[in-house]
Amino acid sequence: MGLFKNREGGLMDVIRCDQKEYLVWKWRPEGQDIDSTRTENSIRYGSTLRVKEGEVAVFFYKSKDGNQHDFIVGPYDGTIVTANFPVLTSIVGLAFGHESPFQAEVYFINLSGVNQVRFAIPYFDVFDPRFMDFAVPMAVRGNITFNITDYESFIKLHRLINFELDDFHKQIKDAVAKYIKGVVANIPSQYGIPVIQIEKKILDINDMIYSYLKPRLENDFGVNLQSLDISSIEADKGSMGYCSLMQVTKQQTAKTIEAQTDVDIKNMFDTQRINAENLQESLAIQREESQRAQRLQTESAFINAHTIDKHAEVLTAAANSLGEMGAVNLGGDGNAVNPAGFMMGMAMGGAMGGQMGSMMGNMMNQMGQQITTPPIPENNIAYMIVVNGQQYGPYNMQQLQLLVQNGQMTAQTYVWKQGMSNWEFASAIPELAGLFASGMTPPPIPTNP
Repeated sequence: MGLFKNREGGLMDVIRCDQKEYLVWKWRPEGQDIDSTRTENSIRYGSTLRVKEGEVAVFFYKSKDGNQHDFIVGPYDGTIVTANFPVLTSIVGLAFGHESPFQAEVYFINLSGVNQVRFAIPYFDVFDPRFMDFAVPMAVRGNITFNITDYESFIKLHRLINFELDDFHKQIKDAVAKYIKGVVANIPSQYGIPVIQIEKKILDINDMIYSYLKPRLENDFGVNLQSLDISSIEADKGSMGYCSLMQVTKQQTAKTIEAQTDVDIKNMFDTQRINAENLQESLAIQREESQRAQRLQTESAFINAHTIDKHAEVLTAAANSLGEMGAVNLGGDGNAVNPAGFMMGMAMGGAMGGQMGSMMGNMMNQMGQQITTPPIPENNIAYMIVVNGQQYGPYNMQQLQLLVQNGQMTAQTYVWKQGMSNWEFASAIPELAGLFASGMTPPPIPTNP
């Protein structure tokens, strides 16, 4: 440390800190050892004080009111006089002629630097709340970095006389170990993390410990926790507690998987059963609907046929009744002719013929629809026919043969198939001519002589 000579010839002190890395450092006059004499705290009036940016100088001295302190925040470079330090007026008095030393301790506090403390917490027992019989030894390693931001709070918590950084680091390390052990030991029950999975949750645990540790270091030591790095959380995998816990955990996991598998299988069977029941029900509904449609179709055909029969009976009865009305014997041979009945019979016959034709057409159309319900084979020729000016069909050869046998189709019935340009008589079609061969067509209906 340098020395400066006063104008009056005295030796003046230069109060400054030349340490490269420090947290708290106590100044002593040049050549003075720790606790050698009281002169280690002697400061000459007019000495120079130099405080760098990022640090603060703290003066401790005694007064009639007890210990006092004064703070000089850097950057600062000036001479110590009572005008600059009014609080020192009671110490630096005229009795000393402004030349005699006064007693004060000067500490420099580093506000810009950081301190790092490494820690290694030996094995301590951690219990899984599910299996409290098995204690698993855990060891934690890592480091913290901290600095001082509120120097006034720091000074209130610590007596700076004979402050040693190594002792302070030890205090910090012991407190950190205590706090970390408390957090890790309670993690399984508080956060639901199994003991055997703690090592896999190191990042989450790091954040938990940081949140827990920061306010406590600030309150207890007056330092600001900048970072926490948990490098490892290790379980003693050779311990009896760890081995026993792993065994019961595997057994429980196997039971859980088995139970879940049973549930999954049951759910699968239930799903298959429900699907089968639904399918069976759907098929039953479809079968019932199909049967109902068939019954309705059959009943409709029977009703139409029955209606035609009843109309024919009614018309026949009406014609017979009218034919018997007012018979007149025109020939004298005993045979009477009823003109009115004759005319009425013709009219009724025409009407009956029209009605019969219409009903026959409808029946034939329905018959054709019923017959053609199954799809026509691609190799079978389908024909359209004309009956009473109405188009019916398509019919295959078997259906046409049935129509010929029933007298509903003759050789002069117009027919048409795909590929023909015009309608032709059935007898003109070579493949249909055989339907009208001798013996296939019944003779004309006989008339009364």
